[in-house]
Amino acid sequence: MGMGVKQLVVRLVPYAAMVAVQCVQVGITTLSKAAISQGATPLILAVYADAIASLILLPLSFFLNRKNMPPLTFALLCKVFILSLIGITLMQICVYTGVSFSSPTLASATNNLIPAFTFLLAVIFRMEKVDLRSLISQIKIIGTLVSISGAFIITLYKGPSIVALLFEHQPKPQPPTSFTLLATTDNWVIGGILLSIASFSIAAGNIFQAAILKSYPSG
Repeated sequence: MGMGVKQLVVRLVPYAAMVAVQCVQVGITTLSKAAISQGATPLILAVYADAIASLILLPLSFFLNRKNMPPLTFALLCKVFILSLIGITLMQICVYTGVSFSSPTLASATNNLIPAFTFLLAVIFRMEKVDLRSLISQIKIIGTLVSISGAFIITLYKGPSIVALLFEHQPKPQPPTSFTLLATTDNWVIGGILLSIASFSIAAGNIFQAAILKSYPSG
């Protein structure tokens, strides 16, 4: 009985970790929206985030993996630089800028594009085999189409506020002018496009990281 519970806990740990990561991402995007509303710029937020992450992760990676760390070459450092530029820096700037144009809700919704983009890139670079007669491949294709369609819908359509619908009996404010409404819609679409680019950057980083780890395995 005890071994069965232990094995169940071990199997649930990865799923719990993924849920925790999503919760942290939602918190970060919400805090970044608040910081941008107070006058911070997306570039400054990206610099601060990368600086703090470097101060924490560099000493940890050195002390934990110094005994079995493979030698670093110039070619490998160039690959790591490109990986960090595409998968981290570009992603952060697009996320923070997209959140400033839209909302953390849209940022959380466009995260569903990451597995779809990752699957497409894996197929393009022949890291994933697709067999149309296989049920697993069919599910992956359907999931990819649903993810991309949902991102398009939530980006191009912004419905009425739920809070406003709940309190319709209260006096309504003056309707916005056509110019203000058009500017708000344009900003929402721009934010969705930037957040989609950020999801593509993460997917590209995942593919590139998998290729790097083959030549430089993680300790």
